[in-house]
Amino acid sequence: MKKLFKFIFIFVIFFSQKAYSVEFDVKAKSAILQDYLSGEILYEKDADLSIYPASMTKIMTSIIAFEQIKNGDLSLTDEFIISENAWRLSQSGYSSMFIMVGDSVSVEDLLRGIIVASGNDACVALAEGIAGTESEFAILMTAKAKELGMENTNFTNSSGLNDPNNYSTARDILIMSNYLIKNYPEEYEYFKELNFTWNRTGGDPISQGNRNPLLYKNIGADGIKTGYLAVEKYSLASSLIRNERRLIAVGSGFQTKSSRSKESTKLLTYGLTNFDTIKIAKKDEPLSDLDVWLGNKSKVKVKLNENVYKTIPKARKKYLKVKLIYEGPIEAPIIKDDILGKLIISYKDEIISEHQLHASEDIKRINIISRIIRSINYLIWGDV
Repeated sequence: MKKLFKFIFIFVIFFSQKAYSVEFDVKAKSAILQDYLSGEILYEKDADLSIYPASMTKIMTSIIAFEQIKNGDLSLTDEFIISENAWRLSQSGYSSMFIMVGDSVSVEDLLRGIIVASGNDACVALAEGIAGTESEFAILMTAKAKELGMENTNFTNSSGLNDPNNYSTARDILIMSNYLIKNYPEEYEYFKELNFTWNRTGGDPISQGNRNPLLYKNIGADGIKTGYLAVEKYSLASSLIRNERRLIAVGSGFQTKSSRSKESTKLLTYGLTNFDTIKIAKKDEPLSDLDVWLGNKSKVKVKLNENVYKTIPKARKKYLKVKLIYEGPIEAPIIKDDILGKLIISYKDEIISEHQLHASEDIKRINIISRIIRSINYLIWGDV
């Protein structure tokens, strides 16, 4: 009785912009830039080259602690007793929050000492408090890295101090940074704090500024972590938000502090000025209405079960097209989250991604009498 039709809705996203080309390079040994919402890589330079991550290692140290807090195995108010191992790092000229042997320091202070002040002593104290020893903590770090798909990373310590077996890549640091921002948005707020004051035991309070130079520029930066080793020179994992877009950049092998700041800003600015990120659909947000056959409603709302964004060069957005395809009208009953069709996204007439359309609601089947009447109407009038 019911005739099926294939429906195609085409949404053309068109913007008129001047076309131009950009010659672009970053003065770093290794670099990568990603649009956070779409996941698109906008620039890379030897992004899989093995590097020593230096203090960017502390991103993973923080993630392990955040995970423990989320799981209920740790609290920000928990306190750890400072060992001699941790204290020694505050006496040897490294970045430090200046803890003392026997001090009882809260997890929150240790985390802020790591994230804001880049304290190596705080890293060891936190690692020992969570795992017993720093080497055991490093095993947790490496296991988490493998879980995240950081295939070219190995951690041997919690701070990033020089060790040939503590290595990573710019791409892996990007994966780790993306995971941090996505999974711990509240905790990520620590990374944009400009200073940290700690009321240490037996001395005057110590106040230290954040080492991330981009936080002091008016560009919207809100993280993430600097690094330095003599063998690797200067490095920085950075992120900013501008006009609801987030960009994440990682660079290593900057020759000077000044170059690290200048080139990282240049990399992020490149992403802002040469690309636009377009929202196609948000997870669980109604996208369209599809025709229903023999249901208690004539239409069913559909959605995607994921956020979909696309990043397109500014002069090429007119080539982006979105098609909604289904065979219908769709016969009831329909259960929420049933797959009813698909969304196809193309760029320059080439398909770049496909996404399943899911029902946003339940649609019940009408009773037998109503179905008969509906079928007769269809036979006579062709009306569904």
